[in-house]
Amino acid sequence: MKTLTAALATAVMLAATAAGAETLRFGIDANYPPFAKQGADGKLQGFDVDISYALCTAMKVQCQIVPQDWDGLIPALNANKFDAILSSMQITDERRKAVDFSHKYYNTPARMVARIGTKVDQNAFRGKKIGTLRASTQEKFARDYWGKAGATVVSYGKAPEAFLDLTAGRVDGVFVDSVVGETDFLKRPQAKNFAFVGPSYNDPRYFGDGAGIAVKKGNTVLVQRLNKAIDQIRADGTYRKIQDRYFNFDIYGK
Repeated sequence: MKTLTAALATAVMLAATAAGAETLRFGIDANYPPFAKQGADGKLQGFDVDISYALCTAMKVQCQIVPQDWDGLIPALNANKFDAILSSMQITDERRKAVDFSHKYYNTPARMVARIGTKVDQNAFRGKKIGTLRASTQEKFARDYWGKAGATVVSYGKAPEAFLDLTAGRVDGVFVDSVVGETDFLKRPQAKNFAFVGPSYNDPRYFGDGAGIAVKKGNTVLVQRLNKAIDQIRADGTYRKIQDRYFNFDIYGK
């Protein structure tokens, strides 16, 4: 009887523990392949999604992905719709005014995508249109660099919409993260007349120190836990396995 009682007590304790297990909710823009997109089965997939689940495993918590359009990520975080943003958000001084950040979890430059042979300097897009992702670091840079020299910067809620307008001739270039430009557009048949043009752009005044995980201001405990988890998946090989599913280079950067 004592053995049965002990077994029942253990079962009840385990059930209670499972029922009360911590869940970490990550907000992710689902329209940013290869970092996040909706698969044929309706589930989200991509580098950011896989990193989210890996971090939850390292932190021994359950993981919930909450889709959210890019320009609503920070407001939704501050409204407690989720606990953290893991959506390729660059760590910049301006964003630090609104949120706190973990360590970086990757770092890639921005590039201009345009018709092959397009000249790129500060005055090259005078009287022309450049597409960017709304509320992105690329948008801010484009407005300051090309916009002040006479270019019109057109903002989009989703990167694929900008590429659609590029192929249709409604914009003359799309300024975007280099990985997104390569995997989401330049590898596709409709991009045969387009390429990266001009240099890479990684000015830390605009693009910060790489992409980090954003949390509400003052949540230092969660920042510390995320930093520890990032270090863990980097050290145990999990990060490398995820990276190699999507890229043939070191996305973590220097």
